[in-house]
Amino acid sequence: MQQGLYEQIINKLISSKLEELNRDQFYINEVVVDKYEAAKIFSQYLSKVIEYALDLKKGENGIENQIALCNKVIQVLRDEIPAENFNENFLENGGKILSAVFSKKNFPHKDFEKYLKEITPYTKLSQSFLFTGSGAGISLESEIKKEILSSNKIFFLVSFIKWTGIRIFEKELTEYTNKGGELKVITTSYMGATDYKAIEHI
Repeated sequence: MQQGLYEQIINKLISSKLEELNRDQFYINEVVVDKYEAAKIFSQYLSKVIEYALDLKKGENGIENQIALCNKVIQVLRDEIPAENFNENFLENGGKILSAVFSKKNFPHKDFEKYLKEITPYTKLSQSFLFTGSGAGISLESEIKKEILSSNKIFFLVSFIKWTGIRIFEKELTEYTNKGGELKVITTSYMGATDYKAIEHI
């Protein structure tokens, strides 16, 4: 095994590798999982194992086979914890993801597909994404605009506000507030860096 710091759950593979080490020559530190963190730690571990197993199910009829395997895992949970209702967690056939629900009554946009494309962020809502200033890939500006248009509530928590920054999102913020969206901003004067014009405009 490589020397250094680890944050690895000890499974059969790791355990066998540790047994090969001479404890007189290697310092090995093992920590008992905190009971308050156990569910999170074990679920993260299982997530990787299940992802690996599902990846092996790719190929012909891959989606159907992956759904079947997922439902078997959920079935085990239902059998292990009968007091909880896991029936609603079983996956439907077809492998579809719900991406939007809009009422057609009095909806201001006629083309739902076009509108959905305009407001849906390129980065997934269910996953975190790191933005950098490299200029490559997806821009933070375009994603914030889409987030504004797709939001029900907006809370800006910023150190200071500049008019040049607010102006970039003026169109989206105007459209958002005109349709009744709630907008709250928490900021400070921060050594005079905040522009009064920006605050007044908001």
